[in-house]
Amino acid sequence: MASSPLSSGANAPVLPAHWRDFVALTKPRVMTLVVFTGLCGLLAAPGHIHPVLGFTAILCIALGAGAAAALNQWWEADIDAKMKRTASRPLPAGRMERQTALHFGVGLSFFSVILMGMATNWLAAAVLTVSILFYVFIYTIWLKPRTAQNIVIGGAAGAFPPVIGWAAVTGDITALPIALFMLIFFWTPPHFWALALFVKTDYVAAGIPMLPVVSGEVVTRRQILFYTFIMAVAALAPVALHLTGAIYGTAALVGTAIFAAMAFQVYLRRETDPARMAPEKRLFKYSILYLFLLFGAVVVDRWLLA
Repeated sequence: MASSPLSSGANAPVLPAHWRDFVALTKPRVMTLVVFTGLCGLLAAPGHIHPVLGFTAILCIALGAGAAAALNQWWEADIDAKMKRTASRPLPAGRMERQTALHFGVGLSFFSVILMGMATNWLAAAVLTVSILFYVFIYTIWLKPRTAQNIVIGGAAGAFPPVIGWAAVTGDITALPIALFMLIFFWTPPHFWALALFVKTDYVAAGIPMLPVVSGEVVTRRQILFYTFIMAVAALAPVALHLTGAIYGTAALVGTAIFAAMAFQVYLRRETDPARMAPEKRLFKYSILYLFLLFGAVVVDRWLLA
């Protein structure tokens, strides 16, 4: 069943929102990786962009991601109130009016897109628009409450930043940004399902059909390993297609081998107690480092080849 406006605690008084609550709406920790991959797409692109315009492009990616996160929290306020790890967010905690979050998210969306188009080009602005709409309407509103495959398809929302960064410089989209998009797209399921294994009780409480809830932990562990193999192909594709060189190739080979070893360990386990899921937590944490490593290697590789 689709999420609805915040209902729990609807009669509780709402305090005036603090600026920190608006920052929290943008999910700054998640935004870090979004901004980094967008920056790497921009730095890896051929050609040059004025530093001020480059900074503006990355700022627009950050603002667009923050806008999507705010609209996600506006829509899922009642769900967030039921989950331990999200109950302290501004809306379920009663620190902000739901309408305020909506206005903030919509306003930030328009501002980020218009500024991107005026500062760089309208292709980058169009892709930024698609990324925001995809995350809000396709993932948050449609997929997440309806299917256990939500994160597979919805993972595309987080894969747009390097494409946007590239397009901001070049005004086009070529093979490398598409390859980077596919890397993030196939990285998302093992990354997110590793998290879902040890926060499964939250999703049960909120009624969200995440894979561990619907299909069980054994199937989830199998799917983590399956998508890790597909991700490995995506990670090595830039090398096979001669889009990158030895530095990225080495980083991708070593980094993916470590990822696969961790995923295989998770696959073999049958632990159900979240408190004892150390390997699952290690895989989740490493998956973040893995993406930082590979995207950083792309930039170094491209700069040395230039």
